[in-house]
Amino acid sequence: MPKIVHLALKVQDLKKAGAFYEKVFGFVPTRTSVSGDHTSYHLSDGTIDLSLMQYDGGTHEPCTHHFGIEVDDLQAAVAELVAAGCDILSPAGEIPVKFRDPNGVVAELVPPGRYAKE
Repeated sequence: MPKIVHLALKVQDLKKAGAFYEKVFGFVPTRTSVSGDHTSYHLSDGTIDLSLMQYDGGTHEPCTHHFGIEVDDLQAAVAELVAAGCDILSPAGEIPVKFRDPNGVVAELVPPGRYAKE
């Protein structure tokens, strides 16, 4: 059964946001990564991977960036998305498979274990 395993938030101050989620909710840091024009600071509540994303220049407004849905059969799920009229945003073969739903919301499909507890 598909389940939400990942949530990404755009933030303007990565350190401040990370400290907030660690102190207030007890989320545990798992990793930091740099990808293109942003830095992601990953935390976990033990179930969901929360990625705080700060873009270079700090000019992006805070918002929910995307969420990740774990599916057992990635290819079948992508076929369902296409049949439902979703735009596939990721290049063929890339994981995660980012897509835009019919209302414009961005999400991603991932195989089991992509956001396993570390």
